[in-house]
Parts: sequence; C-alpha cells; structure tokens
Amino acid sequence: MSDAVIYQVEGDVAVLAVNNPPVNALSHAVRVGLVEGLDHALADDTVRAIMLIGMGRTFPAGADIREFVSAPKDPWLPEVCNRLEAASKPVIAAVHGTALGGGFEVALGAHYRIADDKAAFGLPEVTLGILPGAGGTQRAPRLGGAEVALDLMLSGRPMKVTDKRAGVFFDRVVSGDLRQAALEYAAEIIADGANPRPTRDITDGFRDAADYQSVVQDKLAEVSRRPEIAPVEIVRCVEAAALLPFDTGMAFERAAFDTLVASDHSDALRHIFFAERKAAKLPELAQGTARDIDRVGIVGGGTMGAGIAAACLSAGLRVMLVERDGTLLDKGLSRIRDILERDVRRGRLGIDRFEDHLSRLQGRDDLVAMADMDLVIEAVIEEMDVKQQIFAQLDGIVGENTVLATNTSYLDINEIASVLEQPEMLVGLHFFSPAHVMRLLEVVVGERTGADAVATGVALAKRLGKIPVRSGVCDGFIGNSVFAAYRAVCDFMMEDGASPYEIDKAMRSFGMALGPFQVSDLAGLDIAWARRKRLAPTRDPADRYVVVADRLCERGWFGQKTGRGYYRYPDGARKGEPDPEVLAIIEAERAVAGIVPRSFSVKEIQRRVLAAMANTGARLLREGIATRPGDIDTVLVHGYGYPRWRGGPMKTADQAGLLALKADLERFAAEYPRFWQVEPVFDALQREGRHFSDLDRES
Repeated sequence: MSDAVIYQVEGDVAVLAVNNPPVNALSHAVRVGLVEGLDHALADDTVRAIMLIGMGRTFPAGADIREFVSAPKDPWLPEVCNRLEAASKPVIAAVHGTALGGGFEVALGAHYRIADDKAAFGLPEVTLGILPGAGGTQRAPRLGGAEVALDLMLSGRPMKVTDKRAGVFFDRVVSGDLRQAALEYAAEIIADGANPRPTRDITDGFRDAADYQSVVQDKLAEVSRRPEIAPVEIVRCVEAAALLPFDTGMAFERAAFDTLVASDHSDALRHIFFAERKAAKLPELAQGTARDIDRVGIVGGGTMGAGIAAACLSAGLRVMLVERDGTLLDKGLSRIRDILERDVRRGRLGIDRFEDHLSRLQGRDDLVAMADMDLVIEAVIEEMDVKQQIFAQLDGIVGENTVLATNTSYLDINEIASVLEQPEMLVGLHFFSPAHVMRLLEVVVGERTGADAVATGVALAKRLGKIPVRSGVCDGFIGNSVFAAYRAVCDFMMEDGASPYEIDKAMRSFGMALGPFQVSDLAGLDIAWARRKRLAPTRDPADRYVVVADRLCERGWFGQKTGRGYYRYPDGARKGEPDPEVLAIIEAERAVAGIVPRSFSVKEIQRRVLAAMANTGARLLREGIATRPGDIDTVLVHGYGYPRWRGGPMKTADQAGLLALKADLERFAAEYPRFWQVEPVFDALQREGRHFSDLDRES
C-alpha cells in the first residue's frame, strides 16, 4: 500500500485512510493508494464493505492544483472516482472537515456517505476558472437536482452538512466519533444485504424534468452576463447530465474542463490563488518572532480606527480606543458599536457574541491607557507632525516589547520612526476601508523596522483573517502607487479628448466594478483635493497636472455626498448621470492648455491603463518596494477592485504580451516621456523569454 493511504481491516470492513497532511490533497500518491487499497479490498473475500476516511483534520480537501497544467498521471482523479463507483462491494465515504472539489467528487463516487455534523463540502472550482472535472457536474445533479448542484458550483461556497439542502448528498450526519459511527453504518449496510449504489444510476435529481430545465435555462441566462467563461460551461455540463447518457456526459465534462484549464481566465485565477498564499511569506518571518497579541490599543476613533477596532474585536482581541477628548471618544465608541450592530442586523453576528465583543472594548482620552498594550495601532489624520507627536508620546508610555504600528496610507514611516528610541518596533499596517471588511493589509517595512515587528504585523493579519502583503517605503506604498498611475493616465486621456464617462465605461468593460471617476465621486473628491493641496509646494513643475478635479472641488462638487461630482446625483440617487457642465469645464481647461481633443477607442483606453499600471509595478519591483509581481497583483485585486479573473495587472501584462506592451509604452513615451519612461525589466524579460510570473516562481 502507498504511505499516503493507510489500509486497515476492522472486522469485515476495509478502511482506506488518506494520510497526506495538512489537507489530504488528492496527489498522485493518494490516488495510487486509493486504487491499490480498493483493489486489495475487492480481492479479499473476508471484506464485505469499504470505508474511505481522512486522517488528521479533514477528508480530502481537494485536488493538487499544481497538477492541472500538466499531463495527468495515472490513475487520474476521474478514473479513481469511476473505480470507486464501479466497486462490487459497498463503498462508504466518511466525511469530516472540508470535502471540497475533488474531495467531494470522491465522496460522490462512493455508494454511501456519512458525515460529521461539523463538516462542510463544496465544489469551488469556479473560483479557479474551471469546473469539477472528476464527475462532479454529472453526479451532483443526479443526487440533488439542478438548483442545489448549480448553487454549489457557481457560488464556489462550501455548504455545511447540517444545511437542509445537504440531505440529498448525505445518508447520515453524526456527532462524536466519526470513524466508529462509519464502521457501525457499514455494519448496518452489510447486515441489510445492501448492494453497491452507483451514483451514475441514481435519477432522483431528474424527477421533474421541466423544473430541471427551467433552472438550467434561468442560470444560463444569468451567467451569460458574467465576464468569466467557466460559469457558462458549468451550466451546460449540468444540462448535459440530464440529457445525455452518463458516459457521454462525462466526456462532455472532460472536454469542457480541458478547454477551461487552458484558458487565460483560469490561468489568471490560478495565479492569484497562489499569489495570495505566497504574499504572506515575508522574508522577515525567517528571522523574527511574533509577539503574543491579546490587548490592542488603537489611537483614533474615526472611520479607519473604528473599523480596525471592530476587526480586532471580531478576532477575539481586547481593544483600548484612545481619542484626544471625551467627545471624540464617545463618537469613536459609537462608530464601533454601529459596525457591530449592523453585523447583528445582517445575521452575521449573534447577540451573545455582540455582547462579548462589547465587553472587550474600552475607551480612554489619555495615551497613558496604552501602557500595557501588546500592540498599538495609530489611525489618526494623515499629517506627519500629528503622527510624530503621538509616537513621541507613546515612546515614553509603552513597554519595550510593545509593537507600534501606523495606519498611514502615504507617509514615510522612516520619518515617523525617527522620533522613537526603538525604531525597530514600528511597522506600517495599511488597512483598507472599510477596515473590518477589506481583506488586504499592506505590511510596510521601513529601513529600521525589526523582524519581530514585521512578524507581529503578519500574525495580526492572519488573526484578523486578512491577506498580508509586504511593501517597502515610498509615497503610497504598492497599492496607492499603482492606483495613482491608473488615475493619472485616465486624467491625461480625459484632458486629451476622452470624456470621463467614456473612460468609466471602458474600465467597467475591462472588469472593474466602477470606473475611476465613479470611484472618485464615491470616495469624495475633497479627500484627494486636500492631499493635492498639501503636496502642491513639492510638486515638480515639469510634471503634467490636470486641473479638472480642482475646478469641480472649487465649486463644492465633491461627489455623491454633495449630489454632484463628475456625475450628477439628483434627489440623492446613488447612480450618477453624465453632467454637461462637467464636459464644458473639461473643454474649457483643454483650451487653456492648448490641447486639441481627439477620440479614444475602448481598446486604447484599456491598453493605456494596463501599460501605466504594469510599468509602475515594474518600477516598484526594481526599487524593492514590492517583493514579487504576485504581491502587486494581490494588492490590486483585493484593495482596488481589479478583476480577479484577470489575475492582477502584472499577470494581465504577461497575457497581453510583454513585447506588445513595451511597444505601447514606447509609443506613449513619445507623447510624454516623464510619465511613460519604460522600465528596463521589460527588455530583460524579453531577452530571456520570460514573464513576470516567472519572477514569482523564483522568489
């Protein structure tokens, strides 16, 4: 037997226990072990039933994603599932933990299924741009019908076995010792003389053919409007399950799987899947030790501070909020309570947990309250003097082992750290708004930031359920640097002839939820205006500066909150309408600048945006601000709404072709060389026949 599958016989039941920690992924060794174990059990006349179970924390939680792009090694997963289903003795799958993707397909290939009451299952392949490729699209609808099967496959979300809809997939749900319960269930099956029950022969889900087809057609109409291609193929495979013989349906599924796994969409989704996980592997973690965190102090109870506090409370931490006076403190505590109450109203938080969260929240109007905190996070106004004053005070209050963090979005943390006796204890923790919702956390490492402080920041991110990404120090760090380039090129195109509405439409077509000018209206134009005014004394006069946003702000048009920005929002509407007066302002400023407007195609708008973002990302890599291209992609996908199915700007650049993108950059540089200076990495990668994704694999 393979070491990856432990074979044991208990009475007249053969137990095949998958032993491939940490999640029992269905690697080649596991597949070999399952087939060998199955053959051994079938050849043993004393064995009357076969049980599949996972050792450790879970039933097989899925296939090995890294194998998708290579030729499958025999036995491949569809064959394993088919062999289980064709077994001449009853096969029982005993599910605990999370049976996802290929793991659940293995369970579907078994004849009977029993589960621990804490288990969950699902078919999340759509999140990787593919579909269940080992019979999931054919077996799941046979058991549960089109609606439940499609919900599993199109949402990608796991379902608890205690969900009332899960009953179509599981014969029994138990608490306590699953292995013993499964052995007892197997004994019942043997005693009853029950035969194998191949899922391929079950037609329960097809009983109401008209309803089945109605669900399929409704879902097809729905997913046809989505940019991803996998959802349509999933629906078509589920339709085929009811219309075609099982073996023909399996061939249909396999053809669709092969098409999808070779697509750019799946390539991009697999890239970002691995990039997210690699991002958390900061180089400092090898040298540093994270502090134990129980008590978190937060300085500043505004929108960001309140959101950070709510996130910490939800993670079970004790929180001390400090504001500079009682009035502001009351407002900050009220904001935190409002966030938690919204979660209660939405069913995300039970009343008992709500009360527990509040019991761990305290507030003071004096920084002395931070004396015994494990970690202190500053979240006040984005002004260097204010932040330095706060940290200078904290320096004389907190203990020598307290980690300090600043939530700055742009400022140089080296300057902030200069007021500290132990600058190695300061790390940047750039949360994204709303901080209790957004999963991204930029961990900003300064020149003197210690490895322990970095490790503590990463540990906090994981405790809060966030994705940590390392950034060096520069204006705006990774995310805001790339986004600033995106906004700048859109402003340039607006001044050169494209309307903000054309640009927004082109970027929505690209996959952004909102265009850049819609985002500005939503965030509030006054916020960026205040920053531009602060930076005005240091702005290089040679830099191109588009004044349209300033002109709107001078009129008090700050976006949705004032009813006007780039768009009009009549009667408090959330969806804006194009504004002829804005177009007139743009036209007037063009005339002042001596610009003769020209038209831009959708493709050109998108190409210029991609070129600006990828070129800026390349600069951040050269400067050491970003560790790897995948980190940049992770930040843009999770912090700025970049379409996940495109994988991030660096992955999109790979797929667009680096040679073509460099040609674009050179052409644009003829217009404005200061902005469009081509990064040398493009030439280097082309000479070596490599892509940005190759740099990810090497890091």
